[in-house]
Amino acid sequence: MQKIFHQPQGGNEMPRFAGRGTMLRLPFVENLEGLDAAFIGVPLDIGTSQRAGTRYGPRHIRNESVMIRPFNMATGAAPFESLSVADIGDVAINTYNLIKSVDIIEAHYTRLGAHPLAPLTLGGDHTITLPILRALVKKHGPVGLIHVDAHTDTNDEMFGEKIAHGTTFRRAVEEGLLDLERVVQIGQRAQGYTAEDFRWGVKQGFRLVQAEECWHKSLAPLMAEVRQQMGSGPVYLTFDIDGLDPIWAPGTGTPEVGGLTSIQGLEIVRGCRGLNLIGGDLVEVSPPYDVSGNTSQLAANLLYEMLCVLPGVKYY
Repeated sequence: MQKIFHQPQGGNEMPRFAGRGTMLRLPFVENLEGLDAAFIGVPLDIGTSQRAGTRYGPRHIRNESVMIRPFNMATGAAPFESLSVADIGDVAINTYNLIKSVDIIEAHYTRLGAHPLAPLTLGGDHTITLPILRALVKKHGPVGLIHVDAHTDTNDEMFGEKIAHGTTFRRAVEEGLLDLERVVQIGQRAQGYTAEDFRWGVKQGFRLVQAEECWHKSLAPLMAEVRQQMGSGPVYLTFDIDGLDPIWAPGTGTPEVGGLTSIQGLEIVRGCRGLNLIGGDLVEVSPPYDVSGNTSQLAANLLYEMLCVLPGVKYY
């Protein structure tokens, strides 16, 4: 079967305010044969603890992706010349039941595992990363993790519930989904309930890079260290938009001051080039709190940058 290199619909071919309502205005496909990467929406917000609205994240990220052009002028990446990429739509979650939704997401991504494609997911709240990891580990075994976030998401429970957007990575550890020597959390900050709130993951072996360690500096040196730590094993990148300061990304459910800049966000993703990246997600975009659309636009660009660092991308 000949590989088809799908192309985003260009702004001179169709006005950017018209045309395809897909990520990067790529074709929507149902036949996954031959795809190297796929954009997938998971419109979930019933795992949130503060402001809801992330169910609208995938749609708005797609809407704001219309300005993104195929060639990356900063890095020289030309992903659509070497990878077959498409938008494969949304996961049909259960809007009334979080646990059933988690099962639906896991089953959906497990089916994707029959194909050699890297899923790039538009969230959705951070609960979705747990079932995605459950599915990917069936194929790849325990994975390294790069986790950008204002929070560690290692709570044991929230309101008595074991599954929520703040418990994701404790469950991932307990279920053996992570290679604990290859887990890095970046951007955590603000307050906790005890002095030990951020230490649980560190005690498991995580490297924790709090936001204060990132202030006033480039994160390129940090990412060089992260690449060394991750080695050649499979790596998953999960990027909570609230890892960025709310001046850059106000449209999120649990904003925290003192966060990363948009430039640092780009440095983190671009710093993943050369890793065995098997997929990634961008979560916690809440369009009701994103009047300008800037948060969704930034999210779309970060997802494009994830595409640009997947294995097999052509560079000029």
